[in-house]
Amino acid sequence: MSPGEIDRARFVAALKAAGALQFGTFTLSSGRTSPYYVDIKRAVTRPDLLRTIADGMAPFARDSNRIAGVELGAVPIAAAVGLASGKPYIMVRKASKEHGTKKEFEGDLNRGDRVLFVEDVVTSGGTLRGAIERLRGHGAVIEDCVCVVDREEGGKLLLAEISVRLHALLSSKDLLDRA
Repeated sequence: MSPGEIDRARFVAALKAAGALQFGTFTLSSGRTSPYYVDIKRAVTRPDLLRTIADGMAPFARDSNRIAGVELGAVPIAAAVGLASGKPYIMVRKASKEHGTKKEFEGDLNRGDRVLFVEDVVTSGGTLRGAIERLRGHGAVIEDCVCVVDREEGGKLLLAEISVRLHALLSSKDLLDRA
């Protein structure tokens, strides 16, 4: 395997063992129903799986100044990728705080900083796109995002519309072929 590449079969088996891959009828945040659900939060609470995710994503951070993740699911991933890559990270809120400083994110960001977004699962990409556009409004340069799972339901195309490349450790095909 090349640096940063994961053993997909082993990783899928570990996700299943952790209960992160479930089958049934689920309503996704996009409102669509799905016969399977990927709960990466079940994985990121386990050090071995979080390390696998961080090691798989860290090579994507080579040309970045910072890592960013949207609350809640991507924050532990951003922290782990930050540790693995030696890059600081930013916690992006889904919406601005209505009190206190009313910040949209926590962490340092300078105009022109190259930021790698990390995400747990990408379906339609709407939440991620909004977060990227908000950080760009603060001067961030964002060209890439890496997720644990791309459900292949339009997120890659939506992000491409704003000139962001989506990379994934796993696709829905990887999950379902090994289910």
